[in-house]
This record gives sequence, C-alpha cells and structure tokens, in this order.
Amino acid sequence: MCFFEESMDKALQRRRTVEHELRLALGREEFEVVYQPQYNLASEEQCGSEALIRWHHPVHGKIAPGHFISVAEETGLIVPIGEWVLRRACFDAVTWPEHLTVAVNLSPAQFRDSDIAETVADILHETGLPAQRLELEITENLLINDTEEVLSKLNRLRELGVKIAMDDFGTGYSSLSYLARFPFSKIKIDRQFIRNMTRDPAMRAIVKTIIALGKSLDVTITAEGVETPEQAQMLRKFGCSQVQGFLYGHPEAAEKHAKQKPASSGKITPIRPARSSAA
Repeated sequence: MCFFEESMDKALQRRRTVEHELRLALGREEFEVVYQPQYNLASEEQCGSEALIRWHHPVHGKIAPGHFISVAEETGLIVPIGEWVLRRACFDAVTWPEHLTVAVNLSPAQFRDSDIAETVADILHETGLPAQRLELEITENLLINDTEEVLSKLNRLRELGVKIAMDDFGTGYSSLSYLARFPFSKIKIDRQFIRNMTRDPAMRAIVKTIIALGKSLDVTITAEGVETPEQAQMLRKFGCSQVQGFLYGHPEAAEKHAKQKPASSGKITPIRPARSSAA
C-alpha cells in the first residue's frame, strides 16, 4: 500500500512532456554545443575547452541541461544525443589551433548501451581530429557497477590515444581506489570545493591534498568553477595545473575558438532518436 499525492502525477506528467519534447528536438536539431575555455594556470594561456550542450526550445527558449539530461539518461535518449555532441565537438575542434584540446562528457548509458570505443574511433576517423586532442570525461558513478567491463572499455579508449579524465572528483565514495585501478590523464576538482575553499579551511585542505595527489601520480589537475582572482591565486600557490570557470571565460560558440579559416566541410549527421528504454 502507498499514498498518492497530486504532486506525484504532476511530476510524472512533467517528465513525459520533457521526454516528448526531447524526441522532437532530436529531429528538429534544436541542440547546440558551446565551449568553456580551460587555461594553464602557470602560463595563463588557453590549453583547451570543454564541450557543453544547450537546448534552444522554440517556445520555452534556452533550457538548462539540468532540466533535461536526467530524463535523457532515463529514457536512453542520451546515447544518440551524446554521440551527436561528440561528433560536433570533434568537427569543431579540427578548426581550432592545434595545441587546443576538446573535452566531452560521457554518460554511463553510452558505456552500457553502445560500443563506445568503436563509436569514438569512427568519429575520430570521420572528423580527422587527432586522438590526443580529445579528452573524455567520466564520473565515479560510471565505475560503481560493472567495474571490470567499464575498465576494459576505458582501456580500449586509451589504446586509441584519447585522454580520460575523472570529473567531479571528491564527490563520490571510492575515488582513490579508482585512481589505483585506472591511469587517468586528468582529475577535475568539483566546483563546490573551489567555491568554498577561500572561507572554509576544510575545503581548502581538500583542494590542496587533491592537487598534491595529482602531482604524485603525475596527473593533470583541473579546478572547475573558478570565479574570483582570490581563488585563482590560491590554486596557483597550491600548484594547480589548469583552471576553468567564469573568471577565465563563459561557454561560447565554436567560432570563438576557431582559426581564421573556413570551418570543416564535413556534414554533421542529424541525431536519430533511439528507442526508449523506459517502461
């Protein structure tokens, strides 16, 4: 026996509406990829950018990822959306200066429902982007279940030459054990630690420890959510490698990063909706 509340029905209806609108958005190509720059903290020169998806709804305008990504993951739509973002990011990055990398987030569903290594290999071949310029970001949630299978797929990706980064480090449960089992190229410190470190000694100690850990493992450390000069100064003092945040740039269209030359002539294949995995 369970109690029914009107709010439960409203939440379900809202979820169904978002799913329906997402399927329409796939066919109407309402998505856009924008890029937030990442900077080398020592040289203060840009070293890459992170690809971020945006949804431009014809009626509701810009919809934040937080309002639709979870629904996309629950329904399986994140697989075609994620593949489209990866392809778009690689096509765009080909037009950038050769020293710039592009980072793309991968969903656990992309590991569970597809051969992610084959997909990445095909996209790199299709776009012509050198593998070493592509960085794939995963979270600890991916490693909670089916760890051996996930690690096998991550190793196949590493064999392609792409870099693997652990995103939102410090927010999960077994970060250190994962670092011991898989050689990540980069660790990204979650923005909540950066936001509070200037006024909270405990947060400051955590950030300093993560940076020291990265140095001992010879892993690049990127601090996310850097918004003030005080934060940047503290990270520089701690020896942080890279920074990303509003202090260094807001997410912008690909043209802001491109060379002054015609963009790639490769045609982007429209997203094709996948069958829902929801009941």
